[in-house]
Amino acid sequence: MASTYSIPPIYEDEIDAVVKAGYYSSKSDVVRDALRLLFDTKANLRLSAAVEMYKEGKVTLSKAAEIAGIDQVSFKQILKDRNVTIQVVADGAAAMEEAATVLDK
Repeated sequence: MASTYSIPPIYEDEIDAVVKAGYYSSKSDVVRDALRLLFDTKANLRLSAAVEMYKEGKVTLSKAAEIAGIDQVSFKQILKDRNVTIQVVADGAAAMEEAATVLDK
């Protein structure tokens, strides 16, 4: 999915220059590397992004914890601290209920 963003002309020139110098094969590679570095060096941004993606239903709890770079128990505590409701997947709940029924027999 392509996205369009506006950046200052000086950054455009710098991106063009590092591509022409052979450090990157494309402008997209430069931007991907810059974003990867941003999220790798600012853990709070990665955590906030993971929480928001989880709240919007874009990722599962386990995937959100992975994105945040922490374990699921710690991520659940962060959700609780931020008053975010932990979502239960209907299929998982149905499977658990079915499993409990089988165990009761």
